[in-house]
Amino acid sequence: MDLTTKNNILTVVLGILIVLLSWFLYRSLVDPYQEVLEEREMVERERHRMELVRDVLVQYRNRQGNFPPTDGGLDSLVQFLKTDSLMVERGDSLFAFMPPNEYNPDSIVYSPRPPHHRFEYTLNDTIRPRLYLLENPGSDDRIGDLQRTTLLNAPNWN
Repeated sequence: MDLTTKNNILTVVLGILIVLLSWFLYRSLVDPYQEVLEEREMVERERHRMELVRDVLVQYRNRQGNFPPTDGGLDSLVQFLKTDSLMVERGDSLFAFMPPNEYNPDSIVYSPRPPHHRFEYTLNDTIRPRLYLLENPGSDDRIGDLQRTTLLNAPNWN
């Protein structure tokens, strides 16, 4: 084998090696960034769902005169969405889920992130105005506070 043939083989092998290493470098940069984007999108969907529950709580208070009790409070919200004539008629437009999910009164009290934890709701009915706390057990996100009236309906991520 002469020197020109060896150089040509070496050039082809090194060219293939450069292409493979470039692809691995590209994947090592893009894949973690893609995971960060997907995580941000999931957090945004979770927060949006919690804000929808907050909106339902406000509608419930406006129509029923008070927030639902702690025991069965989220179930009361689901029943409210299913039985109140205005909520049945306009619920899908008032409480639209972020894509790819579609409005479903049964799933409004669950996080869109697998394993779909149920939000936790607590009502403090010992003070006026009555205060509630809505928490996402899968994260540190919450809406409202049980002691401070200034945080009524306020999310902690703003």
